[in-house]
Amino acid sequence: MKLTRKLALLLLIGLLVPGVAGAADTVKIGLLAPLTGFAAADGLSVLNSVQLAVERVNQDGGLLGRQVELVYYDDRADGKEAVALSRKLIQQDRVAGVVGGSYSTPSRAVAPIFEDEEIPFVAAYAVHPDVTTSGKYCFRNGFLGMVEGKSAGYVSVELLKAKKIALLTSDNDFGRTLAEGFKAYLSDQGKAAQIVFEQTYPFKEKDFKPYLSKVKEANPDILFASGYYFQTGPIVQQARELGLDIQILGEEGADSPKFLEIAGAAAEGFVIVTNLDRDDPRPVVQDFLKTFEQRYQIQPDMVGASAYDAFMIICDGIRRAGSTDGPAIQQAIAATKDYNGLTGVLKGFTDIGEVVKEVQVQIVKDGRFRHFGVVQDMTLITP
Repeated sequence: MKLTRKLALLLLIGLLVPGVAGAADTVKIGLLAPLTGFAAADGLSVLNSVQLAVERVNQDGGLLGRQVELVYYDDRADGKEAVALSRKLIQQDRVAGVVGGSYSTPSRAVAPIFEDEEIPFVAAYAVHPDVTTSGKYCFRNGFLGMVEGKSAGYVSVELLKAKKIALLTSDNDFGRTLAEGFKAYLSDQGKAAQIVFEQTYPFKEKDFKPYLSKVKEANPDILFASGYYFQTGPIVQQARELGLDIQILGEEGADSPKFLEIAGAAAEGFVIVTNLDRDDPRPVVQDFLKTFEQRYQIQPDMVGASAYDAFMIICDGIRRAGSTDGPAIQQAIAATKDYNGLTGVLKGFTDIGEVVKEVQVQIVKDGRFRHFGVVQDMTLITP
């Protein structure tokens, strides 16, 4: 008993006295991202982007007089793995906040854990609604799937003037949520455009020609193909091989240099709704784009930019709170207004932690994503 008390006292001294082993010499912020497995390209973009953000914050003096330390783990886009790592971030690393740099499944799994521990969690780009329903400590910097899906519907009808639309949807949380939002827009707005073909495909599908042949038979004006870059890349490529010469619309899952690599010349003219406008003239955007491409020799993408912002939102919250106390940071993040983010000016967060900002529309021109339009309608971009 005496030994235990002495150990406890030593630990307390270590936490309170500067310079003693175990003292909080840095402000630790956690990151979960899929650094291996099927989503590794996204995970690497997330990590590279957040490391640029860490450098920026530390060059500007850090937080609360201390340098910021990034603690990151590979969740492999797996829910069980993410849960184990979240407990490690809490119990071992004692982080002040966490960036969710992964997909919806792991993000949904860990959100309740951070909520229970009162540690602010900012999901960078996961779209499933359950990510923020865990409670007030969970925020989303990316778009809710319904918001992005409705925005894709808006782009189809208002910008691309579609009358007949085909939907080809990845059969997972991501794809289904986007399709739900797309169809909700058509229904809510009472638009004349109609869905003439709708089909889901298995997550690991490689051969899309049977689906695309049916799309061709339906003779739509536009194909809304939702999925990740390793799905939409082959869809676009195989569509052109079949002679399906219609406008194809995607979403943020295709916002990746890997999509451009896979689709090749067939990517030209492909339009997406996403979180990053490469032609935004603000210095925060252009400096990031230039630095990222020079450092990593690859084009930056939406997932990296969204994770950069998620990290910076946590840092901004800590700075305004003047504390690494979870409740104080949560209140500061919740009160965010007109934040000058890399992925747009954040108007703020809703009561359930959903971001409100404009949805960007990009088109592939000469092998790069360029500005095509923007969705500003508050009824669409407000969850």
